[in-house]
Amino acid sequence: MKIKVLVADDQDLVRTGLRMILNAQPNIEVVGEASNGKQAVELAQALSPDVCLFDIRMPEMDGIEATRTLLQELNLPLSVVVITTFDLDEYVYGALKAGAKGFLLKDAGPELLTQAISAAYQGDALIAPSITARLLETFANQNQAENPIQPIEPLTDREEQVLKTVAKGLTNAEIAESLHISLSTVKTHLASLMQKIQARNRVEIAMWAHETNRVSK
Repeated sequence: MKIKVLVADDQDLVRTGLRMILNAQPNIEVVGEASNGKQAVELAQALSPDVCLFDIRMPEMDGIEATRTLLQELNLPLSVVVITTFDLDEYVYGALKAGAKGFLLKDAGPELLTQAISAAYQGDALIAPSITARLLETFANQNQAENPIQPIEPLTDREEQVLKTVAKGLTNAEIAESLHISLSTVKTHLASLMQKIQARNRVEIAMWAHETNRVSK
């Protein structure tokens, strides 16, 4: 069964390139394309894709508003991955807050792009490692006025360690290797973290780590 993907970008060449890359994968199929956020929302409701790949800057409705509409207002059972041209884009933080499960640069390459789509489909998230720490820390610092959510229960020492690795953009397999624990144990800690800090995915875990200044500790 193929992962159904909806691509939204206002540039024809970019959409064409993304479609060719994704359709070349045996487990991915692009089921629709949109040139603006409003059209993307309409197509998402009509086509029921598994994953939406959204550019941030689009006419009529940008990628952030489209993400928020689909995930928070309509509460559709899909995942959103955001792509952007700039590695420090003021809109990325807003997209993640809206519920996007990951973001990539447009020059990330086919391998990272397909990994991000697959991760989102599986309920995980992939953040481009090259920009994770700097981008999240920058925008978390800008949002220090907002009181971060306090954990329902105190985090364990191991959960604190997992938290920091997530904030650095490590995958589950990389976390398991770095902390010398099993993959299933990593997933257990992530589930516990999400429950304690009321996060929907690993992106929000990473954002919370920066908002609470845990990454620098």
